[in-house]
Amino acid sequence: MSGSLLIKNTHLLHPEAGALTGPGWLEAVDGRIAATGTGRPPASSDRDRRVIDAKGATALPGLIDAHVHLLLTTLRFHEIADWAPSYMTARAFGEAGRMLRRGFTTVRDVGGADWGMARAIQEGLVQGPRLVFGGKALTQTGGHGDMRGRSDNSRPCCEIGPGFARIADGVDAVRAAARDEFRKGARHLKVLLSGGVASPHDEVSSVQYTEEEIGAAVAEAANHNRYVTVHAYHPRGIDLALRAGARCVEHGNLINDETVQLLLDKDAFLVPTLITYDMMARFGKQHGMSEVAYGKIADVREAGLGALERAHRAGVQVVYGSDLLGPLCDHQLEEFTLRAQIVPAADLIRSATTTAARLLGMDGLIGTLAVGAHADLLIVDGDPLDDIGVLTRPREKLRHVVKGGSVVV
Repeated sequence: MSGSLLIKNTHLLHPEAGALTGPGWLEAVDGRIAATGTGRPPASSDRDRRVIDAKGATALPGLIDAHVHLLLTTLRFHEIADWAPSYMTARAFGEAGRMLRRGFTTVRDVGGADWGMARAIQEGLVQGPRLVFGGKALTQTGGHGDMRGRSDNSRPCCEIGPGFARIADGVDAVRAAARDEFRKGARHLKVLLSGGVASPHDEVSSVQYTEEEIGAAVAEAANHNRYVTVHAYHPRGIDLALRAGARCVEHGNLINDETVQLLLDKDAFLVPTLITYDMMARFGKQHGMSEVAYGKIADVREAGLGALERAHRAGVQVVYGSDLLGPLCDHQLEEFTLRAQIVPAADLIRSATTTAARLLGMDGLIGTLAVGAHADLLIVDGDPLDDIGVLTRPREKLRHVVKGGSVVV
């Protein structure tokens, strides 16, 4: 990205410090943050430089959602079997554009998105956040990613479902699947380690995969300078994964104090996704969610805030994630609202900026206003440190979204 951008008369929100500067400025050159300061900006001879007068508004780093599924644009999973990959991708790009307009300049897809989607966004063929993808998640036969009905006796060799997961049973199959996903550019590997709400035939407390299988996934990830994240709710599965070397836990609604301590001991990350259960409970049925899936929501919804409180109080590295599917994605920012019952605004903002960047291996490159970082930022009316609702009402409060130094919204 060439050219320069100057934002003046703005308060800069630095997540690292959890504080606003006095009125100041930020300059981006060739897509990177080149300089920041207080007071009046220095003069420039660049006639092509775009200038935004923020008029006292707040500039902060673009938001990061570390748990999305761009390809899962419906809760009627039975319909997806008839969708062509091109149709699924077109729908996904529509949602990617909406995520950008909500203020998310980076998302981590944890099941489905691939290198072609990331490349299309990077080249500007479609509008969307920076896409950090993990390819297909690994599931055991009958696991969370195996969406076949009980009467379906087909034996898929590998990839199954709505572009979300692939079956891998046994150490050798897990190694081969992991290598294949990394071959295709995956930035992480997701292992489906327990049952889930959307899967038809398992319990959320079940443990899927053995210690040896998880260890194989972790070893392959380490060999490729990548990491393993696990879908898991119950301490039985989470503890197994953490001891095997998994770096991140998705959901974790049923964690206890012992698991919290293990997260700390292993310097691991936790990505709660509270809003998805709240929205499924409220709107899931009207959007086609099955009765079986709907019946599982209570198992995890009620425990979610308590798990977040344990983790936050202990100092676990907690990252922002939404995990919303289909039409429920409109509520992506409401994860802030739920967490605000427990977590102060400064920590909430860090979870969606600096802490998330650290999980993604992009510390210092995104989620910050530091010099040298990608110029991904938002300009909002109000102070999110004083009122987190400034971030949850983009139609009212979001003035500009800047990605790579260009104003995209």
